[in-house]
Amino acid sequence: MQSDEIIEKFRIDKWLFATRFFKTRSLAAEAVERGRVTLNGQRIKPAKIVATGDHLTIRIGNYQYDIEVMGLSNKRGSASQAQLLYRETDESRTQRELVAARLKAQPQPPLYTKGRPTKRDRREMERFIANQDEF
Repeated sequence: MQSDEIIEKFRIDKWLFATRFFKTRSLAAEAVERGRVTLNGQRIKPAKIVATGDHLTIRIGNYQYDIEVMGLSNKRGSASQAQLLYRETDESRTQRELVAARLKAQPQPPLYTKGRPTKRDRREMERFIANQDEF
């Protein structure tokens, strides 16, 4: 190895932060620790070195990304620059769209989830119940 040749190492947690999958590096490291990120089908640690051509599976909430590493960077740039660093598979993209559509189709949670209803809320509920009894 020559002395003028500089080999920069790209940690997986820094790369995930640079590609904007996570808002902070600590969130990226936590996801890797919890097994939500796999490299070539293997569980890894946050300090694992990533290289071009590696395949990553990233689970964030209900969504799963299957990507191939196309470029390396430790610096967080714009979203358009970050998208150049990876390529998502077509299957992964369609699966995420299906999950998004399924989540959107689910009924919304009730508006009042904590605390007692106000006087106005109570009257609206009584009106609703009274109208239900008529049918």
